[in-house]
Amino acid sequence: NFALVKDVRILDLKKGTQEIRIDDVAATIDPTSVHFGALDHPGEVAVLEQNYQYDLADAERILNRYLNLPVTAVLKDGSLREGTLLSYDGGSLVLGGEKGATIVNRAEVRDIQLGEIPGGLVVKPTLVWTLASDRKGKERSEISYLADGINWHAEYVAVVNQDDTRLGLDGWVSLDNRSGASYEDARLKLVAGDVNRVQPPMPKYARAGRAVDVMEMAAAPQFEERAFFEYHIYTLERPATIADRETKQLSLFPSSSAAATKVLTYDGQREPTKVAVRMEFQNTKENGLGIALPAGKVRVYKEDADGSLEFVGEDAVDHTPRDEKVRLLLGNAFDVVGERTRTDFQRISDRVQEESVRIEIRNHKEERIEVVVTERLGGDWTITAKSRDYTKKDANTVEFL
Repeated sequence: NFALVKDVRILDLKKGTQEIRIDDVAATIDPTSVHFGALDHPGEVAVLEQNYQYDLADAERILNRYLNLPVTAVLKDGSLREGTLLSYDGGSLVLGGEKGATIVNRAEVRDIQLGEIPGGLVVKPTLVWTLASDRKGKERSEISYLADGINWHAEYVAVVNQDDTRLGLDGWVSLDNRSGASYEDARLKLVAGDVNRVQPPMPKYARAGRAVDVMEMAAAPQFEERAFFEYHIYTLERPATIADRETKQLSLFPSSSAAATKVLTYDGQREPTKVAVRMEFQNTKENGLGIALPAGKVRVYKEDADGSLEFVGEDAVDHTPRDEKVRLLLGNAFDVVGERTRTDFQRISDRVQEESVRIEIRNHKEERIEVVVTERLGGDWTITAKSRDYTKKDANTVEFL
């Protein structure tokens, strides 16, 4: 929910001390993060002072600046009420004059005439620098700052084939700009990873308003991906315009296909009757992928007998590097039921107990299935009798197949 904005501008500088004002910046800017730098002659331009002005000139702020100053209220019938503005609220104005004070109903006021806009108010959030320049002329300068209200997230669409052995994967990036500024022909870089921030400021932007949906599709890769520090950067290979209050979607990578496996699992200690359904695939180049996947939601579809795609489930994946397995929990099997029953329990001593457990899987499908059964064991344990072989996954978990 934040972005680093870097803006290169050509400034017309004069020799000596001067003030530079930039008013088309994000409304959600963090003023403590602002940096100004001259690019052509950095040693000849010095920043003496920088300010962020955000006291915007709305009606209430202007009235507040006119307390104890003369104003004229024009009523709906055309008559005038003149006097010194003593106070105001949503329902009335209190005007002072030679004969005392007059309370004017604001519902009857058509206009309020003021002398001029008070100093210190600005129409837009504005960055102001006091610069000292040793030369006169054009200077390329870079302005950078952090701004809230700019968010991005990854989304994936997966399509499973008829026999659940392959999975097609498309990746998308959704950008949501609520920063109060538009960015024309921007060079876009997306950083994926868990970036630490110290007490980030609360967003100051309003969430109201309708976003504009823009879908941009391309067959060729649009993003170049590379490792950066302990994160991954995705650089858009072309300029993009990101308007304020717009949601834009961009293709993250071309459609890929990978071998996949449908896995049914039963964990009776957590879900007494449900058998979970997962799709698993290896994120390797040999398997058709090998892509560093940013965290995001994966929506999974499967082709029906009539050729239409039907939604079969969704899951969220964390940041996934190359050569790691991806597991997607899609839901629970309709025609497969599990039952776990403790058939016997004996306390051998204060520190030793023995129990017997029967796990039954009932398959109501027409085809044969395989179900991985998970058992969780606490303390020091030994399995003394079993009907099937098992694999010890860790100190407290075994799996039967």
